[in-house]
Amino acid sequence: MEVCPPPSGLEAEYETLFSTDALLFLQELISTFDEEVDQVLRLRVSRKAQLDLSGDVPNFLESTRHIRKDAAWRVLPVPPRLQQRHVDIGDLAPCDTQRFVKALQSPAQGIQVDFDDGNCPTYYNQIKGIHNVFKAVHNQFPDVPAISQAPVLMLRPRAWNMVEHNMMVKGKEAPGPLFDFGLLMFHCGKTLLENKSGPFFYLSKVESFMEARLWNKIFVWTQLQLGLPLGSIKATVLIENVLAAFEMEEILYELREHSAGLNCGIWDYSASFVNKFGHRPAFLLPDRSKYVNMEKHFLRSYMDLLVQTCHRRGALATGGMAALLLPHDPLSDAYASVLAKVTRLKLLEIKAGVDGFMVYDLSLIRPMQKLFKLHTEGDNQLHLLRDDVAVTPEDLLSMPSGGVTLHGLKYNIAVGVLFISAWLCGKGHFFYRGQVEDSATAEISRSQVWQWIRHQAELEDDSRVVSRRLVTDLTKEVTAELSTRSRSVWAKQKLHTAADMFLEVVLKRDFPEFITTYLNLDHTFLSSKSPGPVEPAPHQSKL
Repeated sequence: MEVCPPPSGLEAEYETLFSTDALLFLQELISTFDEEVDQVLRLRVSRKAQLDLSGDVPNFLESTRHIRKDAAWRVLPVPPRLQQRHVDIGDLAPCDTQRFVKALQSPAQGIQVDFDDGNCPTYYNQIKGIHNVFKAVHNQFPDVPAISQAPVLMLRPRAWNMVEHNMMVKGKEAPGPLFDFGLLMFHCGKTLLENKSGPFFYLSKVESFMEARLWNKIFVWTQLQLGLPLGSIKATVLIENVLAAFEMEEILYELREHSAGLNCGIWDYSASFVNKFGHRPAFLLPDRSKYVNMEKHFLRSYMDLLVQTCHRRGALATGGMAALLLPHDPLSDAYASVLAKVTRLKLLEIKAGVDGFMVYDLSLIRPMQKLFKLHTEGDNQLHLLRDDVAVTPEDLLSMPSGGVTLHGLKYNIAVGVLFISAWLCGKGHFFYRGQVEDSATAEISRSQVWQWIRHQAELEDDSRVVSRRLVTDLTKEVTAELSTRSRSVWAKQKLHTAADMFLEVVLKRDFPEFITTYLNLDHTFLSSKSPGPVEPAPHQSKL
């Protein structure tokens, strides 16, 4: 095993996390499951190739019909602290100590401690973030409630597609999720369990029940290694991929001893249609800023099916994150307008039967908790079985009507460029036009631009075709507008580099599956690692 030395300024945190015992545990965890991680990634490639070659669309699996038809099985009930999950704080990168502490002091039911979508996985950020979780769990932050009283931590390791460049095990870079999960479990699992506050996880970008099966094996192995009772770990699976939507019951079944339910969101899920079928004209996704929201049939069907599936099996169903930010003045018209918009969209989810959802803005916690109390009874809505729902494959695959607007194209370009710029600055999210943006919105933004170029979509405004030339010109225009907000020459340079990288991604012949993978393997990102403390030269220390 080889581990890079600590980033500058994190020597003490590094020593705490990378103890000899912790490294031995990580080495064994990664060695045990590394090949199976590779296998699930190969299965993804194989399945995509089969769909492309056959021209088929997904359907509910014939081979697992017996699981869906067996009405008897249920997931194990969740512990008391997970039974009410009305409002969690979402997208919280734990390396942001100030925001993490404020979240721990908040009245939220839980915190999505995010090493994935809202986090940029520099070595500095991973070590700082995992150490901040360690401090929270061991009550080392002043003026923060004990972990048994603070909002429950829902730990979200990186997804399967991410690798940790700073750790080699048996000559291979470590899988990012095993690095995160292993350190969090080794240092925090037992204490969380003793305080009846975990260990609880979110699992990102799961595409099939085979991936859920692998996570379940990892949970069982880890509990045995650490001397924890089987079933101690509970995990919520984010259904962020259209293929996973056809395997929700099977995913719950694989994790039935460790399930904390399923979660539905909008942008990663919508982007997955481009990922899997973007080259097919029948799956041309219209302008998201005008035509894509949770009220559209394909997304409403997905949410209804998720709620029905979860509640039928005794599992909690949670909704997506409200990304809008409340203006500072609570008496302003703008404040009332934003609150009304968030309320309308979240009420739609509550009435669909969700048991909770996330907000980014801490000021939205109490209003959304009041919304739940007003429209529901008890800790959750598990009693709502949604027997009225009968979702078909056609419902899940029906694309909304609509076209492409100049505003939508420019908006997608801006979000894509700003996200890459944020990554080059070591940040996993940013704020734009009154809301938080992260890798999920970056995924849908760059996916749509790539797809509109591929299908030569016409603009509604003036019938211009979305072409390489048009996107290149608009990217220059948008970047020039954005650079006027940059306060330094350094920031302007990052923005222009990001614009070049954005064009590189959207003009490729073959669609890069994940923008985060693409960036995490890109020399420009790897050589930047700013503005956090500069990392030392990568000579290796050995265990």
